[in-house]
Formats: sequence, C-alpha cells, structure tokens
Amino acid sequence: MNMSIRQLLAMAFAAGYAAVIAFSFSNPALLWLLVLLVPLNLILVQNLFQKKHAILRNYPLLGYLRYFFESIRPEMRQYFFESDLDGKPFSRRQRSIVYQRAKNVKQTVPFGMQTNSQEIGYEWLAHAMFPAHLKLEDLRVNVGSSRCKQPYNASILNISAMSYGSLSKTAVMALNGGAKLDNFAHNTGEGGISPFHLQEGGDLIWQIGTGYFGCRNKDGNFDEKLFKEQMAHPNIKMVEIKLSQGAKPGHGGILPAAKNTPEIAAIRKVEPHTTVASPPSHSAFSDQFTMLLFIEKLRVLSEGKPVGIKLCLGNKEEFEQLCLEMKHNNLFPDFIAIDGAEGGTGAAPLEFTDSLGMPLNDALSFVHSRLQYYGLRKEIKLIAAGKIITGIDIIKTISLGADMCYSARGFMFSLGCIQALQCDSGKCPVGIATQEKSLYKGLDVSDKKVRVANFHRNTIKATIEVMEACGFASLKDISPDKVFRRVEQGRNQSFAQIYFGQNGNQNSNSLTKGHNLIPN
Repeated sequence: MNMSIRQLLAMAFAAGYAAVIAFSFSNPALLWLLVLLVPLNLILVQNLFQKKHAILRNYPLLGYLRYFFESIRPEMRQYFFESDLDGKPFSRRQRSIVYQRAKNVKQTVPFGMQTNSQEIGYEWLAHAMFPAHLKLEDLRVNVGSSRCKQPYNASILNISAMSYGSLSKTAVMALNGGAKLDNFAHNTGEGGISPFHLQEGGDLIWQIGTGYFGCRNKDGNFDEKLFKEQMAHPNIKMVEIKLSQGAKPGHGGILPAAKNTPEIAAIRKVEPHTTVASPPSHSAFSDQFTMLLFIEKLRVLSEGKPVGIKLCLGNKEEFEQLCLEMKHNNLFPDFIAIDGAEGGTGAAPLEFTDSLGMPLNDALSFVHSRLQYYGLRKEIKLIAAGKIITGIDIIKTISLGADMCYSARGFMFSLGCIQALQCDSGKCPVGIATQEKSLYKGLDVSDKKVRVANFHRNTIKATIEVMEACGFASLKDISPDKVFRRVEQGRNQSFAQIYFGQNGNQNSNSLTKGHNLIPN
C-alpha cells in the first residue's frame, strides 16, 4: 500500500516521540530532543491545514527545500555555473573589468580572446596602421547652445541618474565624492537634491521628473521660486528634464507613505508619511512647443545654465515634430540624453523592461541624423545611456552620434555591486540599493569614492588607448564606418551601413558638416 509523504512524516514523528520517551528513562538528557521535534511537528500540522501553498500542504517539511534552493539560485548560478561570458544583464567578464579598474589593479586578460569572433552579432573596431596621439583634455565636451550663458565643460563619461532613496546615503556620497576626485558629473536622479549629493562637492546634473521633487508646490506642480533657489547652488551645473527612461518608458511611480520619511519629504518638498505619485506625464507642459517654452523658462531661472531633456525614444513621429518646433521657433534644449531600452532601474514591470522603448543604438543614430537634417545638431549635445561600462562602449556610442555618455550600473559595480538582483527588495547585500542602516553602514565612503574615481580615470585612459590605436586624433574623428558587426555568416557591415544606410566610406567629419543622414 502506497503511503503519502504526510502519512510517512506522521509515522516518523510518532516513532520519534516513542523513542525519546522510551530511552529517556535511562538517559533523561534525551528529552532535549523534544525541543527539535515539537516545533517541527507544529510546522507540519500548520502546513497540513493551510490552503495557500500546495507544495507545503503535500510536503509539509520537505517543501521548504524548494523555497530555499530558489532563494539561492542567483548566487549558485553566479558563483558555480556561470562562465566568464555568461551572466545577465552584465557578464562576469564585464563586471570584473570594472572591479579591476575601480581597485586600480591588473586590468589585463591572459591567453587570448574568449568571445566567438564568428558568431553573428560579434562587433569590432578597425585599427589604424599609424596610431594617433591624444591628450586627456581632448576627451571633454562643452555643453551649452547659443542660448546658454553658463556652458559646462563635461567629461565624456558621467554618472547616470540614480535617486537618493533608491540608493543609500553612503552610496550617493561615494558617487559624488568620486565625481569630485576625477572631475566628472553626477546625475541626481528625479528624487531631488539631498544633502548627501552636496556633501562631497562633486558636480551635479539635477534631474527633474514629473513629480518635480525639490521644486514643487503643495499641489505637486512646478514651483519657480524653489527651482531658482536650488539652481543658485554652484555645484549644480546642468538641469535635465526627464520625459521617460529606458527601463520603464511612459511609466510613473509611487512613493509609499511608509517610505516617505521626514528626511525624504524635506528633500522632495512633500508632506511626510503620505503617498506621493509621480505621474507618467508632466503637468508643466503638454506638447513639444510648450515643452520648449518650459526649457527656456528653466534656462532663464537658472541664469543661463544648460537645460536638457532625457527620453527613451518611442514614436519617431513625435521626435520629428519636436525637431520641426525647434527649427521653427529657434528654441531648443542644450542637450538631449537618450536612454536605451536596455537601461537599468531598481524596479520596473516586466512588460516595460523587456518590451517597451527603442534600443540605444537605433535611437541614438535616429536622433543624431534628424538633428542634422534640421540643422540643429551644432546647438544640441547628445548624451547616451544604456549598458556603457568600457572604452569600447563609449567609442561605439560616439560613432553613432553621442557627444558623451552616462553609466549607472558601471559606477554601481565600482562601488562594489555584485549583481545580486536584489535592488527592489531593500536588502542590497553591499549597502548600495537599500535604506537599512545595518547594510549601508558597511559601505565606506572614503574608500568607495576613490574606487569610483579610479573606475572613471582608468576607463577614460582605456578609451584614449583604443582611440589612438584606431587613428582617432579627436572625438570628432570617431566614425561609424570604422565599427563593424557580423550580421550573418560570411557577411559583415559597418555601423555606417547598418544605422545610416551609407556605403561606409564617409568619416565623422562629413557627418558633422550637415549631411542628411536618415537611418534605415
């Protein structure tokens, strides 16, 4: 007769109790085994009568093994089964180069290429017979149109938007301290400017989202006075109006009342202990023209500091209309940050993360070519964001039209992120994406800010070395016809052919002198 697991466990417990009682007459110390048996028996009984979990009802004790192994699955995969080229969204090889550069240790790999150069999708750069020579100052960009009075001289690699609240106070201070040490910019994210963004003295790009945190009135609308007061701070170098982000384009957010502490409320200019919504769209403008008027207003209120927009490209016709409005009214942002659909976030719905938004390369090449077509490119700088962590990543995006780059997860790795995929749990094991003091106090600001600066400096150094090897004497020389991808077996195409429909024989100088490049 077959017996169920529940029946077998019941018999095992009965036998256990009988054995303990029988042998305790000769050895009373065995009664301590009841401390183990009784709690397990209570758990078994509880699971027999609960109706939420079928596994635990059918396997009252053994079922917990399933949940245990599921909980350690990411760690098991990462530490024991993952190869150097596996791992999502970043491979171990990618994470390792960030760790090495952040720690300023050996940054070489032994024995040769591990990637399959014959695989479809493999990409490479064409090097030059006679390398060029660059100076470090060649890799900075002036951001500011003809309407801007206080242009900002930016590094080509900066920290992408991550809010305090999503990140811990120690993580924010370490990032900003690193930006200060190596002279690059730190985007605040849409959660407002916290004291931890200002404490270390690094340059800031203030991101303003639909919630207008830090510059909102009681009704949640934009407040000119608060904005002007904030922008007077010398550390704030640029303003970025967030329209959408790659990981969740067109999706708003909620700050739950439980997380809206007096500290967070003071930073965001909201009532503490209340639920605060960030709607999908802005209330200060409703279309392309009114957005341009709002940009001009912010530029005036900030006394001429650069003002730009950030978006994940979706509907191409909407951007085309924006170009028409900019051309017709002679109004434009100082920069446009293009966030690719592959960009990261602490938490987002699966449908938005995997299926909405245009990938970075496609979006960047389209925006670059349309701005050229309308004669606006010389006024507007382009910032690219989306899985950028190495010098090769930077050069590829510049070849498609970017002037500079953002990186979020790259700088998180430099802080010590282990890609535990716990960002939305509040339990980040290395104290980065958490507000638990017991976790974030383990992140030492004085040490980590140096690692952030090291990662930036060594990545810029690697970018220079690759540029020199390819014969690029300046950023303007980086050309899409020098970057190649294997598109099928036995057939390769340059980025110029893939993204701009060219024959691949034009250099970047021709791209910046007004050729009307329209992507396929």
